[in-house]
Amino acid sequence: MTATPIFATDALPRGDRAPLWRECIWKHFGGLESDFYGDAEFDGRISSTRAGTVVMTRLSADRHRVIRTDALARGSDADCVKIVAPLCGSAGVHQHGRAAWVGAGGWTIYDMSGRYRVDNPERVEHLIVMLPKADVLERGMRLHELMARPMRTTAGLSRVALEAMRGAWRELPLMGESAARGAGENIAQLVRLALLELGGADTAAGRRAAFKDRVRVYVERHLRDPSLSVGAIAAGLNCSKRHLHNAFADGTDTLAAYILKRRIAACIRDMNGDAAGMRSLTEIALGCGFTNLSHFSRVFHADTGTSPSVFRRVRLG
Repeated sequence: MTATPIFATDALPRGDRAPLWRECIWKHFGGLESDFYGDAEFDGRISSTRAGTVVMTRLSADRHRVIRTDALARGSDADCVKIVAPLCGSAGVHQHGRAAWVGAGGWTIYDMSGRYRVDNPERVEHLIVMLPKADVLERGMRLHELMARPMRTTAGLSRVALEAMRGAWRELPLMGESAARGAGENIAQLVRLALLELGGADTAAGRRAAFKDRVRVYVERHLRDPSLSVGAIAAGLNCSKRHLHNAFADGTDTLAAYILKRRIAACIRDMNGDAAGMRSLTEIALGCGFTNLSHFSRVFHADTGTSPSVFRRVRLG
Protein backbone atom coordinates (compact mmCIF):
# COMPACT_ATOMS: atom_id res chain seq x y z
CA MET A 1 0.00 0.00 0.00
CA THR A 2 2.45 2.62 -1.25
CA ALA A 3 1.66 6.25 -0.45
CA THR A 4 0.37 8.18 -3.45
CA PRO A 5 1.78 11.66 -4.07
CA ILE A 6 -1.19 14.05 -4.05
CA PHE A 7 0.42 17.38 -4.72
CA ALA A 8 3.80 19.15 -4.73
CA THR A 9 4.69 22.73 -5.51
CA ASP A 10 8.28 22.09 -6.64
CA ALA A 11 7.71 22.32 -10.39
CA LEU A 12 5.08 25.09 -10.26
CA PRO A 13 5.59 28.79 -10.92
CA ARG A 14 5.85 30.61 -7.61
CA GLY A 15 2.70 32.60 -8.23
CA ASP A 16 0.62 29.45 -8.71
CA ARG A 17 1.80 27.53 -5.65
CA ALA A 18 -0.38 29.00 -2.92
CA PRO A 19 -3.70 28.98 -4.86
CA LEU A 20 -3.16 25.43 -6.16
CA TRP A 21 -2.19 24.23 -2.67
CA ARG A 22 -5.37 25.83 -1.33
CA GLU A 23 -7.40 23.93 -3.91
CA CYS A 24 -5.66 20.62 -3.10
CA ILE A 25 -6.26 20.97 0.65
CA TRP A 26 -9.91 21.84 0.01
CA LYS A 27 -10.44 18.68 -2.03
CA HIS A 28 -8.33 16.22 -0.01
CA PHE A 29 -9.68 17.13 3.43
CA GLY A 30 -13.25 17.84 2.42
CA GLY A 31 -13.70 21.61 2.58
CA LEU A 32 -10.95 23.55 4.37
CA GLU A 33 -9.88 27.13 3.83
CA SER A 34 -6.14 27.83 3.82
CA ASP A 35 -4.23 30.91 4.94
CA PHE A 36 -0.49 31.63 4.60
CA TYR A 37 0.04 34.32 7.26
CA GLY A 38 0.35 36.88 4.48
CA ASP A 39 3.48 35.27 3.02
CA ALA A 40 4.07 35.88 -0.67
CA GLU A 41 5.81 32.55 -1.27
CA PHE A 42 4.84 29.02 -0.31
CA ASP A 43 6.26 25.53 -0.77
CA GLY A 44 4.66 22.20 0.18
CA ARG A 45 4.04 18.58 -0.73
CA ILE A 46 1.51 16.00 0.35
CA SER A 47 1.08 12.23 -0.08
CA SER A 48 -1.58 9.85 1.19
CA THR A 49 -2.47 6.19 1.62
CA ARG A 50 -5.12 4.04 3.29
CA ALA A 51 -5.09 1.38 5.97
CA GLY A 52 -8.60 -0.03 5.69
CA THR A 53 -10.97 2.75 6.79
CA VAL A 54 -8.07 4.85 8.09
CA VAL A 55 -6.67 7.55 5.76
CA MET A 56 -3.05 8.52 6.46
CA THR A 57 -1.49 11.67 4.99
CA ARG A 58 2.02 13.02 5.20
CA LEU A 59 2.30 16.77 4.75
CA SER A 60 5.42 18.90 4.51
CA ALA A 61 4.88 22.63 4.04
CA ASP A 62 5.84 26.19 4.87
CA ARG A 63 3.89 27.94 7.58
CA HIS A 64 0.15 28.05 7.02
CA ARG A 65 -3.14 27.43 8.76
CA VAL A 66 -6.37 25.71 7.80
CA ILE A 67 -9.86 26.72 8.88
CA ARG A 68 -13.25 25.05 8.88
CA THR A 69 -15.90 27.69 9.44
CA ASP A 70 -19.39 27.13 10.84
CA ALA A 71 -20.79 27.33 7.30
CA LEU A 72 -18.35 24.70 6.01
CA ALA A 73 -19.03 22.47 9.01
CA ARG A 74 -22.80 22.66 8.41
CA GLY A 75 -22.31 21.66 4.79
CA SER A 76 -20.00 18.75 5.61
CA ASP A 77 -21.01 15.10 5.88
CA ALA A 78 -17.61 14.07 7.32
CA ASP A 79 -18.39 11.73 10.21
CA CYS A 80 -14.72 11.42 11.07
CA VAL A 81 -12.14 12.58 13.56
CA LYS A 82 -8.69 13.74 12.53
CA ILE A 83 -5.34 13.43 14.29
CA VAL A 84 -2.35 15.67 13.70
CA ALA A 85 0.98 14.23 14.87
CA PRO A 86 3.88 16.57 14.04
CA LEU A 87 7.13 14.99 12.90
CA CYS A 88 8.81 18.38 12.68
CA GLY A 89 7.55 21.78 13.79
CA SER A 90 4.35 22.32 15.78
CA ALA A 91 0.60 22.61 15.37
CA GLY A 92 -2.10 24.36 17.34
CA VAL A 93 -5.62 22.91 17.11
CA HIS A 94 -8.46 25.24 18.15
CA GLN A 95 -11.90 23.71 18.77
CA HIS A 96 -14.65 24.02 21.38
CA GLY A 97 -12.94 27.02 22.96
CA ARG A 98 -9.71 25.11 23.60
CA ALA A 99 -6.28 25.31 22.00
CA ALA A 100 -4.07 22.21 21.97
CA TRP A 101 -0.46 22.86 20.96
CA VAL A 102 1.63 19.83 20.09
CA GLY A 103 5.16 19.43 18.76
CA ALA A 104 7.22 16.57 17.41
CA GLY A 105 6.43 13.47 19.46
CA GLY A 106 2.91 14.60 20.39
CA TRP A 107 -0.56 14.42 18.90
CA THR A 108 -4.04 15.78 19.29
CA ILE A 109 -7.43 14.92 17.82
CA TYR A 110 -10.37 16.98 16.59
CA ASP A 111 -13.84 16.57 15.13
CA MET A 112 -14.05 17.10 11.36
CA SER A 113 -17.79 17.74 11.48
CA GLY A 114 -17.38 20.82 13.70
CA ARG A 115 -15.72 24.19 13.46
CA TYR A 116 -11.94 24.22 13.99
CA ARG A 117 -8.66 25.88 13.06
CA VAL A 118 -5.18 24.38 12.85
CA ASP A 119 -2.24 26.79 13.08
CA ASN A 120 1.18 25.85 11.71
CA PRO A 121 3.28 28.95 12.52
CA GLU A 122 6.54 27.48 11.21
CA ARG A 123 7.59 25.03 8.52
CA VAL A 124 6.11 21.68 9.45
CA GLU A 125 6.06 18.02 8.62
CA HIS A 126 2.93 16.29 9.89
CA LEU A 127 1.44 12.83 9.93
CA ILE A 128 -2.32 13.34 9.63
CA VAL A 129 -4.67 10.45 10.35
CA MET A 130 -8.41 10.43 9.62
CA LEU A 131 -10.61 7.79 11.25
CA PRO A 132 -14.38 7.18 11.18
CA LYS A 133 -15.96 8.16 14.49
CA ALA A 134 -17.66 4.78 14.68
CA ASP A 135 -14.23 3.10 14.82
CA VAL A 136 -12.87 5.07 17.78
CA LEU A 137 -15.83 6.18 19.90
CA GLU A 138 -17.51 4.09 22.58
CA ARG A 139 -20.91 4.59 24.17
CA GLY A 140 -20.54 6.99 27.07
CA MET A 141 -17.65 8.95 25.55
CA ARG A 142 -18.11 12.73 25.70
CA LEU A 143 -16.78 13.68 22.28
CA HIS A 144 -16.91 17.41 22.95
CA GLU A 145 -14.63 17.05 26.00
CA LEU A 146 -12.01 14.92 24.25
CA MET A 147 -11.35 17.04 21.18
CA ALA A 148 -8.50 19.59 20.94
CA ARG A 149 -6.66 18.30 23.97
CA PRO A 150 -2.93 17.43 23.85
CA MET A 151 -2.30 13.72 24.34
CA ARG A 152 0.42 12.85 26.84
CA THR A 153 2.96 10.75 24.95
CA THR A 154 5.77 10.40 27.50
CA ALA A 155 4.10 7.19 28.68
CA GLY A 156 0.85 5.27 28.49
CA LEU A 157 -1.52 4.42 25.71
CA SER A 158 -1.19 7.75 23.90
CA ARG A 159 2.44 6.90 23.24
CA VAL A 160 1.54 3.38 22.09
CA ALA A 161 -1.04 4.83 19.69
CA LEU A 162 1.49 7.31 18.30
CA GLU A 163 4.06 4.54 17.75
CA ALA A 164 1.39 2.48 15.95
CA MET A 165 0.52 5.38 13.62
CA ARG A 166 4.15 6.11 12.79
CA GLY A 167 4.98 2.43 12.39
CA ALA A 168 2.02 1.84 10.09
CA TRP A 169 3.07 4.71 7.82
CA ARG A 170 6.57 3.24 7.52
CA GLU A 171 5.43 -0.35 6.92
CA LEU A 172 2.36 0.15 4.72
CA PRO A 173 4.40 0.04 1.48
CA LEU A 174 5.30 -3.57 2.39
CA MET A 175 1.72 -4.62 3.20
CA GLY A 176 -1.04 -6.05 1.10
CA GLU A 177 -4.65 -4.91 1.41
CA SER A 178 -5.56 -7.37 4.16
CA ALA A 179 -2.52 -6.53 6.26
CA ALA A 180 -3.11 -2.79 5.79
CA ARG A 181 -6.70 -3.21 6.95
CA GLY A 182 -5.44 -4.96 10.08
CA ALA A 183 -2.98 -2.13 10.72
CA GLY A 184 -5.83 0.38 10.45
CA GLU A 185 -7.96 -1.60 12.89
CA ASN A 186 -5.06 -1.67 15.34
CA ILE A 187 -4.64 2.11 15.09
CA ALA A 188 -8.36 2.64 15.73
CA GLN A 189 -8.28 0.35 18.77
CA LEU A 190 -5.33 2.16 20.29
CA VAL A 191 -6.75 5.62 19.61
CA ARG A 192 -10.04 4.54 21.21
CA LEU A 193 -8.19 3.27 24.26
CA ALA A 194 -6.13 6.47 24.51
CA LEU A 195 -9.33 8.54 24.41
CA LEU A 196 -10.88 6.39 27.11
CA GLU A 197 -7.77 6.91 29.19
CA LEU A 198 -7.91 10.66 28.57
CA GLY A 199 -11.59 10.82 29.51
CA GLY A 200 -11.13 8.76 32.63
CA ALA A 201 -13.37 5.95 31.36
CA ASP A 202 -15.82 6.97 34.07
CA THR A 203 -18.86 5.03 32.88
CA ALA A 204 -19.53 1.32 33.22
CA ALA A 205 -19.57 0.93 29.43
CA GLY A 206 -16.39 2.95 29.19
CA ARG A 207 -14.65 0.84 31.80
CA ARG A 208 -15.64 -2.38 30.03
CA ALA A 209 -14.45 -1.01 26.69
CA ALA A 210 -11.21 0.25 28.25
CA PHE A 211 -10.49 -3.15 29.79
CA LYS A 212 -11.25 -4.96 26.55
CA ASP A 213 -8.86 -2.68 24.69
CA ARG A 214 -6.21 -3.26 27.37
CA VAL A 215 -6.56 -6.95 26.60
CA ARG A 216 -6.25 -6.29 22.86
CA VAL A 217 -3.11 -4.23 23.37
CA TYR A 218 -1.63 -6.99 25.55
CA VAL A 219 -2.44 -9.55 22.85
CA GLU A 220 -0.76 -7.43 20.14
CA ARG A 221 2.37 -6.99 22.24
CA HIS A 222 2.70 -10.72 23.01
CA LEU A 223 1.15 -12.15 19.84
CA ARG A 224 4.34 -13.87 18.66
CA ASP A 225 4.92 -15.55 22.02
CA PRO A 226 3.70 -19.18 21.74
CA SER A 227 2.89 -19.19 25.46
CA LEU A 228 0.25 -16.47 25.02
CA SER A 229 -3.03 -17.82 26.39
CA VAL A 230 -6.03 -16.75 28.43
CA GLY A 231 -4.16 -17.78 31.58
CA ALA A 232 -1.05 -15.84 30.58
CA ILE A 233 -3.11 -12.71 29.87
CA ALA A 234 -4.89 -13.02 33.23
CA ALA A 235 -1.53 -13.22 34.98
CA GLY A 236 -0.10 -10.35 32.94
CA LEU A 237 -3.06 -8.05 33.62
CA ASN A 238 -3.53 -9.25 37.20
CA CYS A 239 -7.16 -10.27 36.70
CA SER A 240 -9.22 -13.46 36.68
CA LYS A 241 -9.89 -15.61 33.62
CA ARG A 242 -13.59 -15.08 34.22
CA HIS A 243 -13.13 -11.32 33.96
CA LEU A 244 -11.38 -11.82 30.62
CA HIS A 245 -14.11 -14.09 29.27
CA ASN A 246 -16.79 -11.60 30.38
CA ALA A 247 -15.00 -8.80 28.50
CA PHE A 248 -15.48 -10.71 25.24
CA ALA A 249 -18.92 -12.10 26.02
CA ASP A 250 -20.74 -9.38 24.05
CA GLY A 251 -18.87 -10.08 20.82
CA THR A 252 -18.90 -12.81 18.20
CA ASP A 253 -15.46 -14.17 19.15
CA THR A 254 -14.15 -15.61 22.38
CA LEU A 255 -10.80 -14.33 23.59
CA ALA A 256 -9.09 -17.52 22.39
CA ALA A 257 -10.65 -17.10 18.94
CA TYR A 258 -9.60 -13.46 18.88
CA ILE A 259 -5.97 -14.44 19.57
CA LEU A 260 -6.05 -16.93 16.69
CA LYS A 261 -7.48 -14.33 14.30
CA ARG A 262 -4.82 -11.80 15.23
CA ARG A 263 -2.12 -14.45 14.70
CA ILE A 264 -3.52 -15.26 11.27
CA ALA A 265 -3.52 -11.53 10.43
CA ALA A 266 0.13 -11.34 11.53
CA CYS A 267 1.00 -14.34 9.35
CA ILE A 268 -0.70 -12.70 6.35
CA ARG A 269 1.27 -9.49 6.98
CA ASP A 270 4.49 -11.51 7.11
CA MET A 271 3.63 -13.36 3.91
CA ASN A 272 2.83 -10.10 2.15
CA GLY A 273 6.07 -8.59 3.41
CA ASP A 274 8.09 -11.60 2.21
CA ALA A 275 7.83 -10.55 -1.42
CA ALA A 276 10.34 -13.11 -2.69
CA GLY A 277 8.89 -16.01 -0.70
CA MET A 278 12.22 -16.63 1.03
CA ARG A 279 10.74 -17.70 4.39
CA SER A 280 9.02 -21.04 4.78
CA LEU A 281 5.41 -21.25 5.95
CA THR A 282 6.60 -23.10 9.04
CA GLU A 283 9.00 -20.28 9.89
CA ILE A 284 6.26 -17.68 9.47
CA ALA A 285 3.74 -19.69 11.51
CA LEU A 286 6.16 -20.31 14.39
CA GLY A 287 7.20 -16.65 14.27
CA CYS A 288 3.58 -15.61 14.85
CA GLY A 289 3.02 -17.81 17.88
CA PHE A 290 1.70 -21.06 16.38
CA THR A 291 3.34 -24.18 17.76
CA ASN A 292 3.03 -26.41 14.68
CA LEU A 293 2.24 -26.16 10.99
CA SER A 294 -0.81 -28.44 10.97
CA HIS A 295 -2.65 -26.33 13.56
CA PHE A 296 -1.72 -23.17 11.67
CA SER A 297 -3.02 -24.64 8.39
CA ARG A 298 -6.37 -25.63 9.93
CA VAL A 299 -6.91 -22.23 11.53
CA PHE A 300 -5.76 -20.38 8.38
CA HIS A 301 -8.19 -22.34 6.18
CA ALA A 302 -11.06 -21.77 8.60
CA ASP A 303 -10.37 -18.02 8.64
CA THR A 304 -9.59 -17.37 4.95
CA GLY A 305 -11.25 -20.28 3.12
CA THR A 306 -7.98 -21.40 1.55
CA SER A 307 -4.74 -23.06 2.59
CA PRO A 308 -1.58 -21.07 3.41
CA SER A 309 0.28 -22.61 0.47
CA VAL A 310 -2.45 -21.71 -2.04
CA PHE A 311 -2.74 -18.21 -0.56
CA ARG A 312 0.99 -17.70 -0.99
CA ARG A 313 1.04 -19.09 -4.55
CA VAL A 314 -1.76 -16.74 -5.61
CA ARG A 315 -0.05 -13.76 -3.98
CA LEU A 316 3.34 -14.51 -5.54
CA GLY A 317 1.76 -15.34 -8.88
